[in-house]
Amino acid sequence: MTIEILLLLIVIAVSLVLFSIERLPADVIALGVLVFIIITGILPPEKAFAGFGSDAVLMILGLLILTAALNRTGLVEVIGRKLIQRTGHDGTRILTIIMVVPALVSAVISNTAATAFFIPVVIGIARKARISSSKLLMPLAFATILSSSVTLIATSTNIVVSGIMTQHNMRPIGMFELTPVGVPILILGILYMFFIGRRLLPEHKNEEEIKDQTQKILPYLSEVVILSDSPLVNKTLGESGLGSNLDLTVLRVQRGSNRFLAPQAGLRLQAGDILLVEGQRDDILKIKDIAGVNLKAEIEFSDEELQTEDIRIVEAIVLLRSRLTGRTLRGAHLRDQYGIQVLAINRHGETIHRKLSQVRLQMGDILLIQGRMSNIAALEADENIHILSHVEEQKPDTRRAPIAVAAFAVPLLLSSLELTPLSVAVLIGVLIVFVTQCITPEEAYRKVEWKALILIGSMLGVGSALEYTGAAEYIASHIVAWIGSANPIWLLAAFFLLTMLLTQPMSNQAAAAVVVPIALETAMKLGVNPRTFAVMIAVGASCSFLTPLEPACLMVYGPGRYRFSDFLKVGSILSLIIFIIAMILVPMIWPL
Repeated sequence: MTIEILLLLIVIAVSLVLFSIERLPADVIALGVLVFIIITGILPPEKAFAGFGSDAVLMILGLLILTAALNRTGLVEVIGRKLIQRTGHDGTRILTIIMVVPALVSAVISNTAATAFFIPVVIGIARKARISSSKLLMPLAFATILSSSVTLIATSTNIVVSGIMTQHNMRPIGMFELTPVGVPILILGILYMFFIGRRLLPEHKNEEEIKDQTQKILPYLSEVVILSDSPLVNKTLGESGLGSNLDLTVLRVQRGSNRFLAPQAGLRLQAGDILLVEGQRDDILKIKDIAGVNLKAEIEFSDEELQTEDIRIVEAIVLLRSRLTGRTLRGAHLRDQYGIQVLAINRHGETIHRKLSQVRLQMGDILLIQGRMSNIAALEADENIHILSHVEEQKPDTRRAPIAVAAFAVPLLLSSLELTPLSVAVLIGVLIVFVTQCITPEEAYRKVEWKALILIGSMLGVGSALEYTGAAEYIASHIVAWIGSANPIWLLAAFFLLTMLLTQPMSNQAAAAVVVPIALETAMKLGVNPRTFAVMIAVGASCSFLTPLEPACLMVYGPGRYRFSDFLKVGSILSLIIFIIAMILVPMIWPL
């Protein structure tokens, strides 16, 4: 053992301890490890930094931008709405759908791409169903990884292993050759996550999440007008989709000046009806996107007043000494004096059935206010309100949705046909969405989880160090020497476990590329079937559930607010299940 190998193994062990105790952010630890292996001479700087320009980093960056474009064009919202219509707010049904559907998709495309597509959908579903996203995102990532052995093209690792086999004069892996072991792994893995893994999932609550809940999940009250040209005219409340599509609750229907109707599902809407609705801020603002329906407050403003570029929407709280306290919205004359309008009111979750113009404001009421920013600032300067947050109101650009879909689908097709590497294909898609203005570069870069990119770029440097110093081959050769001429089944188990451990800091493909040649040579010397070892390593290389360093896991690591220990806790049992399945089925289907 060289001094470089010893130092590298020590720093990896220390980093795993630091990851587990989580005193520092994971990306900071990974960056520190990378700096250490450079200054100690374990790895030259050009090789250490190569990870940041690797296929994996560029692929994740591109996929994050493409999913942001899908979100910007409204497609993600439509898919999420359709799924929530089928699942309702039933957590069990939601969990089933978000594991089964992505798993099936991941059997024919990259698991990273499948995860990237469904992340914003799952986050939207979690928000609507009042479920912590941390309860859903890890099952999503794990489900896509579980499909890795269903088909040859489910992951590029299988193709790498197949290529190494042909270099050793062996027949390549067939498209569905791994299916007999891949399908049981997928089914039992999903069942584990459904019955056991879900109970181990965290429900992290940090300051950012509490702030997000405070600002975005307030039950606002607003009034909606059915216009004469509305497609909802003569439709029943049940048929209108206000509840199923926008997740709004209709509390009262006003028809005429003084006639109030109970909001029953069979009530037919008429032009001029005023609906008192309750819903989340973002859902209420989406009312303006429905043709023939508008917020009552907006109707009272002229088109010229609303079309100015300076119009903003803010959330503001009524202060103790505000002159608004005790006054109704009509009596406060906010439009006349400040040129602003109140779109909706939140009163600590209290349900109000009166007309909003007749509601007397109280200290602590939160108002959704629209107007010129200078006018809103004047109201705040008079100590009437305090602005809590600025609402970025961006209407989805649905006209460009087909382009965004094509930009996501075409690269996957090019990659599956092996016309170009997935990373290159994804960057082609990114170029398409930028050129066609599906999303601006500024918008896209704000959506990128830069911490994840720093983490994987740094850890790929560690993986390169394992190869460069010969540490990976050193460990593999000592395992072979240690087991020696013992029963080949033990050697098979050792190679699976070695591959599974190496694939945590290294990329799946790199781990397989290191271990497969050694395993094939060992099998030939022992006179056993080398194909059995190759298949076992292909399965083990996709068993990357112990840390969030797998690209699919990295993509949910930030949005789910996970810790390193969460993956170890949930993924260790899953890895054991896959190990047992592989040890039973692989020698049975590919006899030694």
